[in-house]
Amino acid sequence: MKVLVLNCGSSSIKYQLRDTEAGSVMASGLVSRIGEDGARIESRTGGETRRRETPIPGHGRGLELIVESLLDPEAGVLKDISEVSAVGHRVVHGGSYFNASAPLTPEVIDRIEESAHLAPLHNPPILVGIRESLRILPDTPQVAVFDTAFHATMPEKAYTYALPYHFQTEHGVRRYGFHGISFASVAQKTDRFLGGRLPELKVVIAHLGNGASIAAVEYGRSVDTSMGLTPLEGLVMGSRPGDVDPGVVLFLLRDLGMSADQVDRVLNKESGLLGLSGVSNDIRDVETAAEHGDPRSRLALDVFAYRVKKYIGAYAAAMGGLDVLVFTAGIGENDPQMRAAVCDGLGFLGIELDPEVNAATRHIAKDISPPDAAVRVLVIPTDEEELIADQTVAVVEGLRS
Repeated sequence: MKVLVLNCGSSSIKYQLRDTEAGSVMASGLVSRIGEDGARIESRTGGETRRRETPIPGHGRGLELIVESLLDPEAGVLKDISEVSAVGHRVVHGGSYFNASAPLTPEVIDRIEESAHLAPLHNPPILVGIRESLRILPDTPQVAVFDTAFHATMPEKAYTYALPYHFQTEHGVRRYGFHGISFASVAQKTDRFLGGRLPELKVVIAHLGNGASIAAVEYGRSVDTSMGLTPLEGLVMGSRPGDVDPGVVLFLLRDLGMSADQVDRVLNKESGLLGLSGVSNDIRDVETAAEHGDPRSRLALDVFAYRVKKYIGAYAAAMGGLDVLVFTAGIGENDPQMRAAVCDGLGFLGIELDPEVNAATRHIAKDISPPDAAVRVLVIPTDEEELIADQTVAVVEGLRS
């Protein structure tokens, strides 16, 4: 089955066309700067990348350009758009409505819209992309795959905030967790890597990238995760602070006279590695600056590693033990230095690294712990698009049967 995977942002559309039977990516690309000067589409097929700058006033035109690139007589991979069997959409927030992927019916779209206030930066542009996709491909089955669904198995004690209870029941103020598509992908790959043993194990998965979160996966089910109502909670990230005293927000509002929008910008775009280092939200730039003696960059890296280390310990305690620690995403898969910093001092939990194997491991599935270690430490690359495509196929085939 050929599945078009779409990930719509406020000014971008990331896409892949996947052949799920062959397990291959037929085409991929990015529409960027939608509604801005310098808008363009970048498409990749057969190892060749083509770029085209053109006005793209909205997501509808961006999706039309994606279809045109797939049908291009010279570089396209389809003869007719009817060859696309289904479209899978990444949806960041499903609220409390969805614990699995769902076909995009009018009722499902209404529920996604009702959850938009919980993810105001993400769900609205996703809804625009969904509606435009339904307009352009009206006869093609379309499926929503939710980032929050993997964490729907969290127990009430893990997802409940100690706020007045009616905030949760009336307004949905609770912990939902994110990066669920990535966690689900990595959980499946970890299960295969370990020979089908995931349902027997207590696992911590650290998704470390520009956005970062960590999950406790007990016997194959998410039982806790670091992100909460929004993707602000938890680990230090590229430009987000993670855990912070709520009183800090009150201080910014009352004492510094900042507006809610200004606080939002500080928390989402000016904090984390960027805010601490003053250098960049990209950990590679921060590590380079630290190597050249910049103390703020060194501090940023130390805070990042320390926060991950604390969560690993907390989740080991919450699950009553730990069998496997998994690193994934951009930093987790490709940064041996940060993996070593996170694991340093965790020998009392049974966590050890083989220094040589760790240093040589980048973006491949690998056990980087010594053979006799009590806890296996793995690097498992994530593939969110593959999981979205697979879940889209499952939903479509379920509807047909």
